[in-house]
Amino acid sequence: MKEFHSFYTKHLQQHGSSAQGVGWKNEEAQAIRFEQLFRVFSSQTPFSINDLGCGVGDFANFLISKHTDFSYLGYDLLAEMTQMASEKYANLTQISFHQIQKADEMALSDYTIASGIFNIRFEVADEAWLENILATIQIMNKKSNLGFAFNVLSKYSDLDCRKEELYYADPLYLFDYCKRNFSRNVALLHDYDQYDFTIIIRK
Repeated sequence: MKEFHSFYTKHLQQHGSSAQGVGWKNEEAQAIRFEQLFRVFSSQTPFSINDLGCGVGDFANFLISKHTDFSYLGYDLLAEMTQMASEKYANLTQISFHQIQKADEMALSDYTIASGIFNIRFEVADEAWLENILATIQIMNKKSNLGFAFNVLSKYSDLDCRKEELYYADPLYLFDYCKRNFSRNVALLHDYDQYDFTIIIRK
């Protein structure tokens, strides 16, 4: 937790409220991932959404550009993140941010998304980190009435681009796990020229 806090605090201090400030390469890479996660929404009807690991609320801004009628709840471990996000969106009543310690503190919503929260494991063993991912997506399922979506770095990433502190998952394993445990309506997206994949679960 200490390493996690230090990593994001350092990025926020260096880059401020931006994609780089929450650990992404740039805004373009972040937007590509948001486009994949957005595919979980099945209609243009009003909906509520949890954003787990919301950072400074960039997905809320993305939603504003795509949809007009939604309520958004952003959750993050770091008070610095939620405070900065709350200040950015202070004039929008349908958007709020909350610091939490555990994923099961989220409210029940129509959808839940998580972008980038499974990437950085530091010195945690692969087996233990996978258990953390599975436990978290189980909570996301419990907190989502209509569906949820998340992304993870892929084991198919180029070997020379990998970093020791990052976790690279097997997309086929996670697809199978979601298919067996959550819904028959599961999509695996691995065709958008990034080093991660996105899984979408609709109920």
